[in-house]
Amino acid sequence: GRGREVTIPKPTVVNGLATRYASAEIAVIWSAQNKVVLERELWLAVLEAQKDLGIEIDDDAVAAYRSVIADVDLDSIDRRERVTKHDVKARIEEFSSLAGYQHIHKGLTSRDLTENVEQLQIKRSLALTQERLVAVIARLAELAVQYQDTSITGRSHNVPAQMTTLGKRFANLGQETLLAYQRIEDLLTKYPLRGLKGPVGTQQDLLDLFEGDAGKVGELEERVAGQLGFSETLGAVGQIYPRSLDLDVVSALTQTASPLGNIALQVRLMAGLDLATEGFVEGQVGSSAMPHKMNTRSAERVNGFVSILRGHLTMAASISGDQWNEGDVSCSVVRRVVLPDAFFALDGAIETTLTVLEGFGSYDNVIDRELDRYLPFLATTRLLMAAIKAGVGREEAHELIKKHAVAAALEIREGTSGENDLVERLINDPLLPLNKEVISDVLLDHEAFVGLADAQVKEFVASATKINSEHPGAGSYRPSPIL
Repeated sequence: GRGREVTIPKPTVVNGLATRYASAEIAVIWSAQNKVVLERELWLAVLEAQKDLGIEIDDDAVAAYRSVIADVDLDSIDRRERVTKHDVKARIEEFSSLAGYQHIHKGLTSRDLTENVEQLQIKRSLALTQERLVAVIARLAELAVQYQDTSITGRSHNVPAQMTTLGKRFANLGQETLLAYQRIEDLLTKYPLRGLKGPVGTQQDLLDLFEGDAGKVGELEERVAGQLGFSETLGAVGQIYPRSLDLDVVSALTQTASPLGNIALQVRLMAGLDLATEGFVEGQVGSSAMPHKMNTRSAERVNGFVSILRGHLTMAASISGDQWNEGDVSCSVVRRVVLPDAFFALDGAIETTLTVLEGFGSYDNVIDRELDRYLPFLATTRLLMAAIKAGVGREEAHELIKKHAVAAALEIREGTSGENDLVERLINDPLLPLNKEVISDVLLDHEAFVGLADAQVKEFVASATKINSEHPGAGSYRPSPIL
């Protein structure tokens, strides 16, 4: 027969995003201990406001609750929940038992607690995310200035196109980061609190508590919202706030990850051509099998975080527009994963991006060799203009230059010398009025190849400087060493 059954204790599994990648600051906001403290702060805010608005509550009771606000015993709360089968009821019992009173949660329902506290966690996390973005913007501005005069081969479709500067490339990445910063700023400004609405959103229980005084119900809600740092409260909701707000938040986080992903991709692509490095510290191993490898492993990790956020965005979209009547809990398990983990993933991406930018370095000799090799191709648009000015029809000139450029490119790829002979081909074409002197003048004038790159770098740096001044100290943040 069957032997004696053995109960296997449930193992403790850590959240890899929180413990391995995210900063301590964001992890604290979403920690179980901190959430209990935030809930108690909300209960106290309500309790004190109710007392001020005429509900009979002893001063000693308020003081007793406040004195134990940080006494968090998660095991004790868990034991209570195993009996009540209700997480909020267990935390009510725990807090009241510690204080020795039963005055909290009057006129409230569970969602009055959990919804508002989660929104407080979201808002604090958004504020921290914005501060970290300032550091990214500041570092991009520094690199844009540092490499403002470094001419490089600009690529579209990842093939040589025109000349640009490395500083301009960092300004491009900075521009998208500015958009992400503004998205977070807009969300922080307009993000509304659900407020104290009761089981189905009618505020009936609070109205009964205040004996039908709607003014006091409104004042209570306004005072609590203000204490939590919210300037706007939703007017008409059911038991929960619209989950489209969660979608808005995760969408903003995913947009914020976009420039980080592009930064990582740029570094990876440049490193693959030996043009740049994300840094490779003493003792680091690129491959257990290939000793020569110096991988862009941190940049690759950033792109992994972007993939995680895309998955979270899909999950957030799935609970938007999927709520029954005045509310249900079908979204609960999704939100327990999506909300903290989306912030952990983005925070990890920011931390890792800052590490990449800190370690970034260029290999100027390789950059110059690449530029010399492709310079005649990069000059074709200016040579086209020179031919037109000399009297050749635009389409005819375009076709002639294209023919020679394609032939020269094939010679590089398939020929024996691998040299770029486009200049010689153009000089020797009797249909093109481009002599050696004209072409040499065009090729030597590097500044004329980069257009308004310098002005665009300066414009981005000015925007970065303004944002940095609005967040004193945020731009100097440096990430913790990453694994």
